[in-house]
Amino acid sequence: MHYFSTNRQSPHVSFREALLNGQPDDKGLYFPSEIPLLTNGLIANLPGLSNEQIAFDVIRPYVDGDISDVDLFEICRETVDFDFPLVAINDRISTLELFHGPTLAFKDVGARFMSRCLRHFSKNNEEKTIVIVATSGDTGGAVAAGFHGVEGIEVVILYPKDKVSKVQELQLTTLGGNVTTLELRGTFDDCQAIAKQALGDIDLRTKAHFTSANSINVARWLPQQFYYFYALKQWQGEPPVISVPSGNFGNLASGILAHISGLPVEKFIAACNANDVVTRFLQTENYEPLPSVATLSNAMDVGAPSNFVRILEIFDNKFIDLKEKLESVSISDETTAATMRDVYAKYGYTLDPHGAVGYRALADHFEKNADSRGIFLETAHPVKFDSVGEIIGQAPMVPQSVESLFAKEKQSIEIGNDYTAVREILLSKI
Repeated sequence: MHYFSTNRQSPHVSFREALLNGQPDDKGLYFPSEIPLLTNGLIANLPGLSNEQIAFDVIRPYVDGDISDVDLFEICRETVDFDFPLVAINDRISTLELFHGPTLAFKDVGARFMSRCLRHFSKNNEEKTIVIVATSGDTGGAVAAGFHGVEGIEVVILYPKDKVSKVQELQLTTLGGNVTTLELRGTFDDCQAIAKQALGDIDLRTKAHFTSANSINVARWLPQQFYYFYALKQWQGEPPVISVPSGNFGNLASGILAHISGLPVEKFIAACNANDVVTRFLQTENYEPLPSVATLSNAMDVGAPSNFVRILEIFDNKFIDLKEKLESVSISDETTAATMRDVYAKYGYTLDPHGAVGYRALADHFEKNADSRGIFLETAHPVKFDSVGEIIGQAPMVPQSVESLFAKEKQSIEIGNDYTAVREILLSKI
């Protein structure tokens, strides 16, 4: 297995090189040279397999010997040592809860897998590694927790000022140590553009090893396949429709990758908020990114989703094949809030705004497809969003891990939308 750039201008690399590079020099994204096919035995035996065994079996072909089987299994065990329950909302719709990890968000899996791989590869490496990540809410907290205290690795996080929730901000800004948090006066797209510029800065890369912990990194992206296997492990009946709240599209891209490998799924829905570039693309075949707009589901406020190119790659850029497997809808803030109130009133289930977008997209799909059943992904704990209590009239339960954050001191550096200022901070870490 090797990895090529979606822009086709950079050399092919190994899994290790793809992880350490983060992004190819030609500004594309790394993509596996082949999509491994699952064995029939793996699918048939899912209910009886442990989560760590499933993770190992799924990811092993992508690592392809760069990590020994013994070490890789231990990495997988540490990565998925929490629950992924499938919870029935009604007789047609279930949710896969992905918020039972240390930072209460689905991105814990990718961040934990990547940090442990990077720790493995950094042994006996005298050169300092600097991980740079842009976040629209949850990625930064998961990366900060996953890498905090790892010797020889510095983490620099960029997040848009005043555009994340209080709990998200505390998770980003209270660790200190080898984690530096930059509060940028701009949007997530601005943060992502600066992170990509830093990764492409040839002069910087002669001074230290830079990599990304966003889902553009294969070690953050590929483990997200695990969710879909855990959903099917607990599912009974015909293959489900799966609705994925989608912002930067890494999660959805990994689900489709798992399906192409052999995981049985009837259809995927890209559930978007007002940032609807993919929804419009599937209607018009015209890809037209726009500046991101702020919504209730803030972690999905992405105007130019990086990972959509990987979805196009999976389908060999054949629009007709993509349309057969994927549909997309845009859900307004008004409908999101109404869905949260309705589901709480009818079923006693508290949705976060992202899960509400996923639920609404799936429920609307079923109005036209009476025989289907399906799953939506609940990607973060409701307590991470300031709006939940106001919308449903009932504050969500606060886990102990969140309560302890409020006693900690915020540590961040406020900066303008200025690459030069970020570059100086990166240089100070070398």
